[in-house]
Parts: sequence; C-alpha cells; structure tokens
Amino acid sequence: MERLRFWVQALWFFFSNGYWAFPASGTLYQGPLKVLCSPGLNCYSCPAATTFCPIGSLQQLLLGVHLALQNGQAYVGSYVLGCMGLLGTICGRLICGWACPFGLIQEMLYRIPSPKVAVHGKLIWGKYLVLLVLVVLLPLMVVSDFGVGLPWFCKFLCPVGTLEAGIPMLLLMPDLRSAVGVLYLYKLCVLALVLIWSVAAFRPFCRTLCPLGAFYGLFNRVSLIRLKFNADNCTKCGACHRVCPVDIRVDQLPNSGECIRCLRCCTGACQSNALSVEIAGYVWQIMRHPSDRPCAKRGCL
Repeated sequence: MERLRFWVQALWFFFSNGYWAFPASGTLYQGPLKVLCSPGLNCYSCPAATTFCPIGSLQQLLLGVHLALQNGQAYVGSYVLGCMGLLGTICGRLICGWACPFGLIQEMLYRIPSPKVAVHGKLIWGKYLVLLVLVVLLPLMVVSDFGVGLPWFCKFLCPVGTLEAGIPMLLLMPDLRSAVGVLYLYKLCVLALVLIWSVAAFRPFCRTLCPLGAFYGLFNRVSLIRLKFNADNCTKCGACHRVCPVDIRVDQLPNSGECIRCLRCCTGACQSNALSVEIAGYVWQIMRHPSDRPCAKRGCL
C-alpha cells in the first residue's frame, strides 16, 4: 500500500506541475487546465503549474470582497468554495496523504537518515489559527485605501510559493533579481526552516501550519472515505498508535482531523482486523502483503 501511495503522490505531483515547456517559453502555463482546482497545496505561480491553488484562490476571493461591496456588488466564490468543499466531503484529508505535492516533498526529506523528533501535540492547532487568521480574517478586514486586502498566507508564510514559484522565477527571469528584498529573504528562511524540520519530523508543515490540511480535516468525520473501527475486534494492543506517523490514537479517534488516511500503517499493523476503510458505506479490509516492510514507529515509510 505504501508503494502505491508513493506512486499516486508522484503522479499528482506531475499532474499539478506538468508544464515543462516553461524554460523555453519563459512564461507561466495559461492553458485550459488552469481553471482546475489542485487537490493539494500547489502554487499557481509555479512556472510548471497546470492547476490553481485552492488556498491562494480563496484568499484572492476574500481580499476583493470589501472593494466589491463598496461598488455595490455582492458575490460568493461558489466555484472555489465548491471545489474545496466537494474534495473535502469525498476525501477528507486523504488528499493530504495521497495528492499533495508538498506533502510528498516532506516525506522524501523525512527518509534522510537523522535523529527523529515528535511534533508537540499543541502545535497541531497552529494550522487552524493560520486558516482563520491569515487566510480568512486578515484578507477580509485589513484593506488598503482602495478597499483591497492582501494574500497574507501566500505573501508572508507559504513555503510552497517560495519553492515552486519564487526560486524558479528568479532562475528563469534574471531581470527579477534586482527586485529581491527583505521579504524574499525572509520567505527563504521560512522555507529553509520547514525543509530542515521535515528531515527530523514527519510532515511538520502539514501538521502545524497548513491551512488546506486544516480545512480538509474539518471533513474527516463525515467524508465518504473514512476509517472504520470495530471495538469488538480490538485487543487494545496499541499497535495502531505505535506506528501512526501523525501520532493518533486510532482506536479512540479513527477519524481524527489529523489523520492523512495513509491507509497503510494502522490497518496493516492491526492483527485483529479491528480497522478497515469505509468508502461510501462499503467496508474494505486492507491486508498487509507479505513483502511489505513493517512500519517504523511514527515513520510509516
């Protein structure tokens, strides 16, 4: 299952960033796929990006609300919110575990041999704070004299934009280098800290700062794809908790908002068939293949 998940992640990475003609064209992709919502966090301004970022688009929608109201216009971004809501309702945070490009990058970094550390439990609330404050409230409430807000998350925190857009655009367009300032250097430091942290901890950005993960996590308990726990079969051995890469007590909160639905560790470690996957009411038991490696504690890699 873990091999399958890796290849699905890689496939989504190249689907979301499939425009490899940009070194020759010197431009961003503006083709028909650009109207599609990327399931995971993926910068719209990446030269190779073929889809739009849901969080970036949500911010762009919100930062223009004040100006629209001033001009007597009232609108709801039903397409952006509808795409995000539909993905969350169907998959929950399965998207984080299977279709997020930056999630894949963090997992690859975690494979580097090094001392590993746990993510403190209280830090997981950070991503909900980022979603509420940086993505929603500040773009709506802090506006210029012209009535336009700022994309606070993209501009001041998002490491994905720096990695996928900022660095490649400077390499692609040397004329932009003269415009590099303190903000860009600050964003490079944020990116470096996240990447270094990812070597020592499993998906730290996803677990503590990602607003898209926080949004999808709100749907984990009601999504069509979810974990099913059979208490009658459970022997309380604790194996599911010991191998969970995001440190969830699966036997107590099988559909926690922190679960990225890797569908490998807990279901593979459970020897009593107490855990299964439920897809739109149909229950599927995932069995570990004899050739699969056992999950390492909080590694699942």
